[in-house]
Amino acid sequence: MSEDAQGTADRTQRNRPADAAGEAPRRTPRTPVQQPAPKPAQAPAQDQARQPAQKPAQGPAQAPVPAGLSPAKQDPGPAPAPPPAANPAPPQDPAPVRPTARPARMRRRHWRLVASFQALVGLPLAVVIFYLWGMASDQYASVTGFAIRQEEGGNPTQFLGGLTQLTGVQTGSDGEILYEFILSQSLVREIQRTVGLVDHYSARFPADPVFALWPDPSIEDLERYWRRIVRVSYDPGTGLTELRVLAFDPEKARSIAQAIVGESQDMINALNERAREDAMRYARADLEQAVERLKSAREALTAFRTRTQIVDPEADIQGRMGVMNNLQQSLAEALIEYDLIRETTNASDPRVSQARRRIDVIRERIAEERDAFASVPETGAEGQDYPSLIAEYEGLVVDREFAEESYRAALAGLDVARAQAQRQSRYLATYVEPTLAEESAFPRRFTLAGLTGLLLLLTWAVLALVYYAVRDRA
Repeated sequence: MSEDAQGTADRTQRNRPADAAGEAPRRTPRTPVQQPAPKPAQAPAQDQARQPAQKPAQGPAQAPVPAGLSPAKQDPGPAPAPPPAANPAPPQDPAPVRPTARPARMRRRHWRLVASFQALVGLPLAVVIFYLWGMASDQYASVTGFAIRQEEGGNPTQFLGGLTQLTGVQTGSDGEILYEFILSQSLVREIQRTVGLVDHYSARFPADPVFALWPDPSIEDLERYWRRIVRVSYDPGTGLTELRVLAFDPEKARSIAQAIVGESQDMINALNERAREDAMRYARADLEQAVERLKSAREALTAFRTRTQIVDPEADIQGRMGVMNNLQQSLAEALIEYDLIRETTNASDPRVSQARRRIDVIRERIAEERDAFASVPETGAEGQDYPSLIAEYEGLVVDREFAEESYRAALAGLDVARAQAQRQSRYLATYVEPTLAEESAFPRRFTLAGLTGLLLLLTWAVLALVYYAVRDRA
């Protein structure tokens, strides 16, 4: 290829746009290269030979079309060659290019953070997972449900007008008492005596030290372990109690649940027996008090009658009033008779003096009877009038009647307490019998492993944040 053709190709290559060829512009080198002055474009010999003979030559050949440009975008004529520069401008230094960032590397603090994560999260979690799936023994659950119910029907004590209240404890408090009883040390001691908790739960101790019971525990240790294997749920709204027992054998779990239900029934019966004893004791005490009150009232009334020698002052005053009425009537008749005698006879007639004498005697008797209302010397109650005696007598009678009513109420209360003692007022209703498990559901390995991992991760994150915060402040 000739030098003209080579120059034309170089100019075409320099003038080609960067996006026409689809290539990214190259980075300017640090040391600029002095370009030679462009030469006039001449058509190559081969291109001139390809032109048709009938067309005359039209000067220098056009530059070849860059790849990627359509013919419509081509220039209509050849690009004029730039004139040579007389004094070219000195080259300018390009902008400095920053070196490319080096790849990230693990530093010492990063390795310490990874090591702490492995030590605080990875290793403990691996130990927990190994223990749960490799050493922990399978546990079986036995579930039962029961509730405390009272005997239905009307309570006989309500017919006494509230004089005797024998049931002072409500059903809700009975459920709370039963809840505390199941978790109490006395029940643990009784179950240990009848079922044998230590022998069963300590048999897995060498192989499973976390979920098994250590040998020869004290009663306090056994009580704490009892709260781990026994779960009690009580709903105060409905009064229902649900019990779950865990054991290494399904038959053992059911036997422990049955023993708990039996002991709970015995406890409810003991509460009923104690309530019956209290009711009978209170009823007997009320009866004894009523008897003493009735005796005192009757003795006071007897002493009054002995002192006044009046059995019934009301009847006595009625008799005295009858005497007064008869005397008043006799006086009226004597006065009438005296007036008749005076009209028919003279004053010297002995019948006149006799009639006058009879009138005087009747009047004296009336006066004496009236004085008797203020003082009753013949009865030993001198200085006491009949109204006072009647008031005292009526008070004694009221006390005796009240004592008699109290005595009758105490007798009725004793009969009700005796009837209440003959039947059981509270009983334990088991609505779910102790179940027999077929598959092991405990320990919940995935749940325990997940919670352990989450707790370890949170602990590690908090410690790492605290460490870096303290270090940055320092």
